[in-house]
Amino acid sequence: MINRDAKFWDDRFAGAEYTYGETPNAFLASQRAQFHPGQTALIPADGEGRNGVWLAEQGLIATSLDHSEVGITKAAVLAEKRGVPLDTVLTDVFDWDWPENHFDHIIFIYFHLPAEGRRELHRLAAKALRPGGRITLEAFTPKNLIYRAENPKVGGPPEEHLLMTAEMLAGDFEGLRPILLEERDTILREGKFHDGKAAVVNAIFERDA
Repeated sequence: MINRDAKFWDDRFAGAEYTYGETPNAFLASQRAQFHPGQTALIPADGEGRNGVWLAEQGLIATSLDHSEVGITKAAVLAEKRGVPLDTVLTDVFDWDWPENHFDHIIFIYFHLPAEGRRELHRLAAKALRPGGRITLEAFTPKNLIYRAENPKVGGPPEEHLLMTAEMLAGDFEGLRPILLEERDTILREGKFHDGKAAVVNAIFERDA
């Protein structure tokens, strides 16, 4: 997610349709082998719940955070539809009481913030991991501005200071071990706001056991 204005996201998520679809982010789904039943997962800025619900379907104990009441409500509806439990929490991530040494997985899918907020969020996430826990992340890179200019439907922040690079993430998660860290082009098919060729960074960082 990009804009921290709850009303912006309430408006975007309004209506019966799921804005970014009901299926999980493709990169997240490609990492299915690392997720195991009974593990705990936190999904900040989970919007309408597509990623949290998918993790719950894999047998994880999933917690979705979002500051959009509309999004969180639709996440709960999607979980009920799929027949899986999902803990949905209406909160701003910086108001939430982050635990330490708690989660097996923390998932960031397109959660873009200015540098100071991004670094603080990632610091909180690193401390919230259990030993052996992992951060899994996909975000847009500055190169995506080129693709966005050609095709606005691909989405992503229009401001470069909100975008991420592998180098930035390596610095943010300096105390964790990088399992995967790469910038690449991809094709997004995630509803009407993520549709087309995009430039992303993928990362998996692990806390030492």
